[in-house]
Amino acid sequence: MASVFLVEDDHHIRELAARALADAGHVVRTEGAAMPALQAIIDSAPDVVVLDLGLPDVDGSDLLRMIRAVSDVPVIIATARDEESEIVRLLDSGADEYVVKPYSGLELEARVRALLRRSQSAGQTRNLVVGGLVIDLRSRRVSIDGVDITCNRKEFDVLAYLAANVGTVVPREELFAQVWREPYGGADKTIDVHISWLRRKLGETAAAPRYIHTVRGVGIQLIDPTA
Repeated sequence: MASVFLVEDDHHIRELAARALADAGHVVRTEGAAMPALQAIIDSAPDVVVLDLGLPDVDGSDLLRMIRAVSDVPVIIATARDEESEIVRLLDSGADEYVVKPYSGLELEARVRALLRRSQSAGQTRNLVVGGLVIDLRSRRVSIDGVDITCNRKEFDVLAYLAANVGTVVPREELFAQVWREPYGGADKTIDVHISWLRRKLGETAAAPRYIHTVRGVGIQLIDPTA
C-alpha cells in the first residue's frame, strides 16, 4: 500500500482514477487545482504524485517544476498531450513516468506499482552519509552525530548537492545554477549567507571548518572530517 496524490481537474476522471487506486489498496488524496495541490503535497509527503497538465490555475508542467524545487517525490504525468517532444521535455524536467489519456484504472495502477518498485530499489541509496552527517533525501531530514538539525529548503538543497559531490570543489556558479535554477549573476552574497547558516547549524565556523570548506577563488567543498 502506498499514499498517492492525484492532481486532476476533471471531476469524472479524478473520481474514476482515485477509485481504481483505492481499490488496489492505496491511500489516495486528490486536488483539482495546482496551488492547493502543491501545499498539500508538501504537507502530506505522498509516495507518488499523479499529475494532470491541464489545470485551471497553473499549467501542470509549471507545477512539476515547483514540486521538483521542494521534493523528489516520484511523479507520473497523466495527460492527453502525446507529442514526443512534450514527453521528452517533461521527463527532462523531472517527471518519472508518463501515461497518455485515455488510460484505464488498471494501467494507471500498474504504472504506480512499477514506479514504486523502482523508487524502493533506489531507496537504499536515498541517504547521503559524510562522516557524522546524514542527509535523508526522501524525508529531507539532516542529522549530525545523531542529532537532528533543521534546514530550510535552500539550505538542504545546498548541503545535499555538496554531499553528493563530496570531496569535489564545487564552483559557485555551478552551485547557484543547480540549487537556485537561475543564471549565476554575481550571487556570491546569497551563497555566502546560506553557507554561513549551514556552518552554524553544523557547529563550525569559516575560521575553523570541519565539513564545509571554502577554496578561495574556486568554490565550496564538503569533506569528511573523519576520513
